[in-house]
Amino acid sequence: MIGKEDTVFIYCYICTPVTFDLTMIRILLLIILLPLLSAINPALGQINWLTWEEAQAVNQKKPRKIMVDVYTEWCGWCKKMDVETFAQKEVCDYINEHYYAVKFDAGMKEDIELKGKVYKYVKTTRGGYHELASEIMFGKLSYPTIVFMDEDFNILQPLPGYKDPASLDKIMKYFAEDYYQTTPWKKYEEMYNQEQPKAIPAKGDGK
Repeated sequence: MIGKEDTVFIYCYICTPVTFDLTMIRILLLIILLPLLSAINPALGQINWLTWEEAQAVNQKKPRKIMVDVYTEWCGWCKKMDVETFAQKEVCDYINEHYYAVKFDAGMKEDIELKGKVYKYVKTTRGGYHELASEIMFGKLSYPTIVFMDEDFNILQPLPGYKDPASLDKIMKYFAEDYYQTTPWKKYEEMYNQEQPKAIPAKGDGK
């Protein structure tokens, strides 16, 4: 497991403020055109996103670790990550092979059942949030947040903030390949940088 100090280190290393920017229209257009761009550009990929129900069903037949992308419709950095990181072919291929990926709108109003417990939407004066989002993010509602879970849907680590392809590649391999069980994050990072320093470009430019 990542210790408290390692968690702070990872957070500082990969987290950026979740704010809007002036490129929202461009990002939205890219999201709309993404399926077409994926067909034209082989460097782009597509993640096999599942619902919570679908992930639980397939996990019963063939267990895998779970990666949850917690987002909201109004989150600009979430959309930016969809375009620049989750469209990167190397990222998509690795996630599809090693994880069941769940796309989770923290503002959805439908009930979700997980491990025998039913989670509901909570209405607040500023809108609302889903109880499951709050639980898997340890009460810190920040978007986007990637949550890694083991094969039994136990939380391994929620990691808030935008992540470029290179950062996500490093993190998702740390959990998928079970380094988190035996290797502190700083030691793993040194190993990773020595073995594959240029595995995935820092920006999702398809190169």
